[in-house]
Amino acid sequence: MTGTQDTPLLVADSVTAELGGREILHGLDLTLNCGEVLGLIGPNGAGKSTLLAVLAGDTHPTTGSVTLLGRDYHDYTPRDAARARAVMLQDSTVSFAHLVRDVVEMGRAAWPKDPGRDAGIVDACLAEVGMDHMQHREITTLSGGERARVALARVMAQQARCVMLDEPTAAMDIGHQERTMHSAHRVAARPGEGGEGRGVIVVLHDLNLAARYCDRLALLCDGRIVVVGTPREVCTSERLSEVYRWPVSVSEVDGQLWIRPTPGAGLPVGQPDNQPFD
Repeated sequence: MTGTQDTPLLVADSVTAELGGREILHGLDLTLNCGEVLGLIGPNGAGKSTLLAVLAGDTHPTTGSVTLLGRDYHDYTPRDAARARAVMLQDSTVSFAHLVRDVVEMGRAAWPKDPGRDAGIVDACLAEVGMDHMQHREITTLSGGERARVALARVMAQQARCVMLDEPTAAMDIGHQERTMHSAHRVAARPGEGGEGRGVIVVLHDLNLAARYCDRLALLCDGRIVVVGTPREVCTSERLSEVYRWPVSVSEVDGQLWIRPTPGAGLPVGQPDNQPFD
């Protein structure tokens, strides 16, 4: 089975995971469907990045299973896995002075070499992230946000069915945050290398970005999935306030959710807000 529009691209079934002898994820169930952007949200330490690593096959679950395109990761060779899923990690550092274009071309390594086709894909991906004018710069000379955009272009060039992004917008200004999430939607909507459906999983801290661009959200807390659903189903004031342990308001303006923390409302009573740090 290779996944169709009616078959989930990825299925996590009763997944638990341990790090350093401590259980981080507790019996999680999750699916990624063709054509969708699925957001993983939740407070620091909720288990979002660990879950993404398990879904990517980089961390093996202690119990439970993850199937990608109907196959367990144990059945994949590294090359086959690279064709099935592409991963952008939080740390997009490149230590060597490669040219930007060379880094993006690395995304084509899993596929049979086709210079003309590869060049066209690389050109399109550089343009998609707005880095075509910097393609001959050495990546070590770029800012953190620019390097993140190059990393995104490399992942896009991989043309995998399942694309996984770990906080891709963290180092970006607001314009490029919006552009990145637009790109995520375009990836999910376009066919992959073999003409088949694709999907995107993205870890986000910005709840407004998540509400605007994700088709579904999985809200995590303490290694468990609290709820999975549409942004309107997941993002309620009561639920977000409880999970983030801070008063959060959710309103709707012109059909769009707006999520805002209440400034200072979560500070302990009597704690001065102008106390210098030690």
